[in-house]
Amino acid sequence: MSFLSAAVAAAFGWALRVRDRGQRIALLAGYLSRYRIEKHMETLAEGYLRALGEGDPQRREQIWELLHPTEQELCGQLARLAGDIASADEAQVRVSKLPVWLPFATRLKPATFDLRAALALHAAGLREALRERDGMPARERAFTASAELFLLQHTCHWFCKSRFIASARLLARHKTSYEQVVAAVLPQTRAAYTALVA
Repeated sequence: MSFLSAAVAAAFGWALRVRDRGQRIALLAGYLSRYRIEKHMETLAEGYLRALGEGDPQRREQIWELLHPTEQELCGQLARLAGDIASADEAQVRVSKLPVWLPFATRLKPATFDLRAALALHAAGLREALRERDGMPARERAFTASAELFLLQHTCHWFCKSRFIASARLLARHKTSYEQVVAAVLPQTRAAYTALVA
């Protein structure tokens, strides 16, 4: 293959990649724009850290109580998002299981998973993680809920870019690896998620 042919092929591949990413980002952003999911996730992440760092038990309990409405609102919005995207065309919401982006990889059905199923799984996982349980320490509940949220965020980045980029962002943003997050979610989330993306 000549240098010119290789350059043309590379330019064509790059153009396809840019177009595909743009379409995916626009599709997901269109659904997310109806909600304040990212803002609520940020509020909870900061609130959990503040509560966990608080030395006064009474003040710590107040912070947990203040976060409760945001948790409930986020659960509701995530469930509605999963319901909204359930009507999307399957061909548009396939996610390549390959670690890096390749042209037309989302058309290879055995090598993809459905974003609609993933979002339904994340909505159920977060709802279960935040469910009040007698005797469950708030610290453990916050840790599990954070893992569920980080995995949701990873799935969204994976859909828009690639698994590699999603994992790199997770590590850069939260100082946590993809493997650590998968290990920290609820057992039922982990089982359903690993079966989906396997």
